[in-house]
Amino acid sequence: MSVLRAPDDRGSPDPVPQGAVSSGPAPESEPIPPWPGHLVDMPGTKIFVRHAPAADGADPALFIHGLGGSSTNWTDLMDLLSRPLESTQRATVLACSALDLPGFGYTPPPASGGYTISAHAAAVIALIEASGAVPTHLIANSMGGAVGTRVAAVRPDLVRTLTLISPALPDLRPRLLPMRLALAAIPGVGPAMLDWFRRYPAEARTDRALRDVYSDPSAVHPSRRREEIAEVTRRDSLIYANQALVQSARSLVNEYFKVGRRSLWRDAGKVSAPALILHGSNDRLVNPVMAGKAARAFATARVMILPGVGHVAMMERPAVVASEIRGFLDWADSDRSAESAASHG
Repeated sequence: MSVLRAPDDRGSPDPVPQGAVSSGPAPESEPIPPWPGHLVDMPGTKIFVRHAPAADGADPALFIHGLGGSSTNWTDLMDLLSRPLESTQRATVLACSALDLPGFGYTPPPASGGYTISAHAAAVIALIEASGAVPTHLIANSMGGAVGTRVAAVRPDLVRTLTLISPALPDLRPRLLPMRLALAAIPGVGPAMLDWFRRYPAEARTDRALRDVYSDPSAVHPSRRREEIAEVTRRDSLIYANQALVQSARSLVNEYFKVGRRSLWRDAGKVSAPALILHGSNDRLVNPVMAGKAARAFATARVMILPGVGHVAMMERPAVVASEIRGFLDWADSDRSAESAASHG
């Protein structure tokens, strides 16, 4: 399976801008607010889920955020995928839902206290089963990509397609930001690092995080920046927030060192659903060279590198990501139709 490089629609050859995060006046066009959500009662726990309205009969899609993220990371992409393109009414429309993983966003900590990748995957599986919306399109970012891969591997009956955006799949090549994550996962070190970091204003912490995950942090809309600052401030008041972050990070790092049948790469090889893997060429967290390994690991995959994009392509370039997902879903449907016709031929 080859790795494709998406055209840079801005006309520039993979720039790495060094701008600061914008805090000035908002442009005339305000972004849409986060989608409304509610807590879903699950056996022994509750999961907060946001929904974007969609037309009757739209295929269900569930979005899984990454480490330190939440369901609001998907606001703009959900908007684009939940309504048809203005140019055509035939474009794929999805009934989009995004969850907050246990301990993140508005979902309370798990009763079990477990923040492993497998525990997060179990929460996703339970939510899909409770919704009855199966099979579903899973769309995930970063750590959520590890969670989504495990879900698709162990419960193929629940997953129609799998889209991974900068998935945090094992890679032991040294890089600065992942090494910082590994350091935070060391028992005793992580909580101390977060306590030290909390001494800084929420604005400074938010801007640093945005610089880490965006290729061009100056492109962040001021309203989106204010939303992120408000969320950082809110989570400062939650006694379990640091535990959720540190223990999830520790579990992710542990996954990087698993080998054989327990490896996430082995899980990738078990995924039978068609997969779309998107990497940003300027990703500072997940090395885009991993696109090649992903192309070899997943049985049926379409792998793309997006020029000039960082770790959260769905936030930085939602229109590009929506276009790639729609093209992928059309490809997957045509492939499935061809297989069905051949089996009945």
